[in-house]
Amino acid sequence: MNFFKTLNFKATLVSVLLLLVFLAAWQLATLPATGGAAGPAVSAEQAEYLKMLGKDPGTAKTGGFPTPLQMGQTAWRHLADPFYDNGPNDKGIAIQLGHSLARVGLGFLLACVVAIPLGFLIGMSPLMRRALDPFIQVLKPISPLALMPLALYTIKDSSTSGIFVIFICSVWPMLINTAFGVSAVKREWLNVAKTLEVDPLRKAFLVILPAAAPTILTGMRISMGIAWLVIVAAEMLVGGTGIGYFVWNEWNNLSLTNVIFAIVVIGVMGMLLDLMFAQLQKWVTYAE
Repeated sequence: MNFFKTLNFKATLVSVLLLLVFLAAWQLATLPATGGAAGPAVSAEQAEYLKMLGKDPGTAKTGGFPTPLQMGQTAWRHLADPFYDNGPNDKGIAIQLGHSLARVGLGFLLACVVAIPLGFLIGMSPLMRRALDPFIQVLKPISPLALMPLALYTIKDSSTSGIFVIFICSVWPMLINTAFGVSAVKREWLNVAKTLEVDPLRKAFLVILPAAAPTILTGMRISMGIAWLVIVAAEMLVGGTGIGYFVWNEWNNLSLTNVIFAIVVIGVMGMLLDLMFAQLQKWVTYAE
């Protein structure tokens, strides 16, 4: 089969064309007006202050929105040395991203430890499902960020509070999808296990878990997407390190190019995390 006639090649071609159109429109929209006044120059004092902060005076706020060329220069500067560390407010993009991923990973793993076993219990027991449903319906709509002040007050550590927020926002989609997947296992399979007198633990691991695995992975995929959304806002609130703090710090430094670059990094990393869980879903999905 000719590769150039496949759907994947056509979709890739359309995506590239759309990207080129977007970049061309961006370039035209940011062209300087002829005869217009130039943007405000950075004074010697401002340049010296920016250097003390570890910032390039060339990235200071200009008179207009950055052009694609300026964005390319900013991206190259960050990617050329992503692991530098010049102090609390001046770290490489890889270090900032690493802190965010560590918080998300730890909070997500803690949510898995709680949500999956509890989801199994709810899915296998109609009594527990009815008993716990009111609590789930009340707690689920609460924004995790609304719990941040309470977490900061009780935990008294900003980094740990961020992990707690990730844990809270990751629990509910995982819990609900696990309970649904377990309760939706075909009765015929459960009846066969009962006929063969399979003990409950073996039935949970050899019958229910493989059948519910695709639905559980769906819940984990949704939870990871929400966690990656929430960590950016949480880091803006607690400060310190992380990609969310990087965005807020660069906005305070009036550097739109760095802000836009961080937004692109957030989007790319979110896409990679989603693709990872999508691949895991393919591996556990079975054909009937």
